[in-house]
Amino acid sequence: MDIETEECKMKKKYMLLTSAAALLVAAGLTGCQSGGVPDTIRVENVEGNTIEVSSTEEVRVVPDMAQITYSVYTQEADAVACQEKNQQELDKVVDLLTSYGIDEKSIQTSNYGLSPIYDWNSGKTVTGYEMDTRVIVSDVAIDQVGTLLTESIGAGINSVESVDYLCSDFDDSYEEALKLAVESARVKAQAMAEAGNCTLGDIVNIVEYGNNQSARYTGYRNMAKLESGAGAAMDTAAMAVMPGEVSVEANITVEFAIE
Repeated sequence: MDIETEECKMKKKYMLLTSAAALLVAAGLTGCQSGGVPDTIRVENVEGNTIEVSSTEEVRVVPDMAQITYSVYTQEADAVACQEKNQQELDKVVDLLTSYGIDEKSIQTSNYGLSPIYDWNSGKTVTGYEMDTRVIVSDVAIDQVGTLLTESIGAGINSVESVDYLCSDFDDSYEEALKLAVESARVKAQAMAEAGNCTLGDIVNIVEYGNNQSARYTGYRNMAKLESGAGAAMDTAAMAVMPGEVSVEANITVEFAIE
C-alpha cells in the first residue's frame, strides 16, 4: 500500500477547493443571467446627501458706553520726589473722576513704572527719575467721554492711550446678526441646490464660530449726571468725541439636507 505524502494530500485538497470555487462562480453567473441575483449591489450613505455653506453677517450699532485708558507721567531729580509727584497728580485725576459720578470700582491704576533716566553720553550717568502710572476708566457713558478727557488732562493726565467704544445691547445685536447669517446661508444653499438639480431640505447642523466681542459691555450703565457747575462750564471746551458705529459680526457654517 502506497502511503501518500503530506505534500500530495495538500495538493489534492487545493484542487478540490479550486473546483468548488469554479462551480460557485458558474452558478452565480447563471443566476445573474436568469435575474435571480443582481449584478450590482449599491450601498448609499444617506448622511452624505447634504450641502454645507458658510455665512458671515454683521449689524452696525451706535455705542453707548466707553472705556478710557490713559496715564500720569512725571519726571523728577530723585526717585522719591518722582513717586510723590506722580501720586499727587494721580490723586487729582481720581478725585475728578469720582466727582463726575464714576464709581471707584470702575477706576483701575496699574503699571507704576519707576525707572532712572540715564545720560549715556556721560557713561550711563543717572540724571533723574521718571514714573508712568496707567489709569483705566470703565463704565463711562458716551456723553461723558469728551468732558472727562478734557478735564483729566487738566488734572494731571498727560498721555492718552485709547478710547474703546462699547455697546450695552451687544447681545441683542449679535442675535440679530446670527439670524441674518442663517438666512444668508439658506439663500446660498438654495442656489447651489438648484444648480445641482437637487431639492433643498431642512437644516441638519449649524456651527457657530468665535466672534469678536471687544465691543460687548458687560457692566452696569453709569447713569451719573455731570455736575451742574464745572461740568456745564466745560461742555463747550470738551474734546470732540465721535463714536460712530461698531460692527457686531456673526460667523456660522450651516449644513442642509438635499433630496
